[in-house]
Amino acid sequence: MDWERTVVATDKAPAAVGPYSQAIRAGGLVFTAGQIAMDPATGRLVGGDIQAQTRRVLLNLQAVLEAAGTTLANVVKITVFLKDMGDFAAMNAVYAEFFAERPPARSAVQVAALPLGADIEIEAVALI
Repeated sequence: MDWERTVVATDKAPAAVGPYSQAIRAGGLVFTAGQIAMDPATGRLVGGDIQAQTRRVLLNLQAVLEAAGTTLANVVKITVFLKDMGDFAAMNAVYAEFFAERPPARSAVQVAALPLGADIEIEAVALI
């Protein structure tokens, strides 16, 4: 198995806002950085409720995965970070649109704060 570490980058998702990569390919897997609801075209967080933010996050995640040579269908593990666990049901409704069949394993946790004041961040591990 090839364990070479390859950096993944795409302009179809927000650029890293610090010293990290959008994703890393290694050993037949891709590990994404957490994606927030930033519009890659403007570099600003999208407005709206948690559903609009979740949709933008998952579109960003989809773009990173596609740049890595895979898709949302190959995601095996997701971690969702929410600023308010009260947003869980609304987030979950949008999440279910993207993972309607054979959803990946998932954890969801509430956190005190997220980068740039975001309300949600999602990271993933996927098969290539």
